[in-house]
Amino acid sequence: MDSSRCAPRRMDDQASQFNSMSLNVVLLIGNLTRDPEVRFTPKGVAVADFGLAVNEVWYNDKDEKQESVSFVDVTAWDRGAEWAQKHLKKGAEIALVGKLKMDSWEDKETGQKRTKIKVIAEKLTPTFGTWKEGRALQSEGRSTSAPGPRKTPSRPPAPADPDLDAPQDDIPF
Repeated sequence: MDSSRCAPRRMDDQASQFNSMSLNVVLLIGNLTRDPEVRFTPKGVAVADFGLAVNEVWYNDKDEKQESVSFVDVTAWDRGAEWAQKHLKKGAEIALVGKLKMDSWEDKETGQKRTKIKVIAEKLTPTFGTWKEGRALQSEGRSTSAPGPRKTPSRPPAPADPDLDAPQDDIPF
C-alpha cells in the first residue's frame, strides 16, 4: 500500500484548493424603483432593465431603529425579461436569484474607464405582498390579487373530557 495516499495534505495544498474556488450567487428581496424597460437584441431576445431597492432595518446599542437602503441595477434576459415586462411595475416586491456582473466602459466626456456592478437575474419571483396588493400582476388589463384566507367549515366544539378539563390541583401527578 502506498503510504503517500494516507498522508494528510499540507496546509498550503489545502489553501491552494480553496483559492481556485469561486461562487457568484446573489439572493435579494426588494421593491422595483421603476417599471422594467424592455428592449430586444437583433436576434429578438428580450432584455429588461430595472432598479431594485433593498431595505435593511436594525437597532443600535441605544435600541434606536436604524434603516438603510441599497439600490441595485438588475438585468433580466429572455423569458425572465418578458415576464418582468408583463407582470412587474414600480413598487412591486420581488425575490430574485442571480449573479453579479461588472460592466465597464469609457466615459465619453472624460475618457476615463468606468465600471459598475449589476445583478443578472436568473429567477424572478413575486413575494406574497406583491400578489396580495395586486401591484405587480396584470392579466389582460385586470389586476389580480391573491385569494383571501380560506374559510374552513365550522365544527361543533368537541365534548368536554373530564380528565383533560380537570383543575390542575386534581391531577394526580
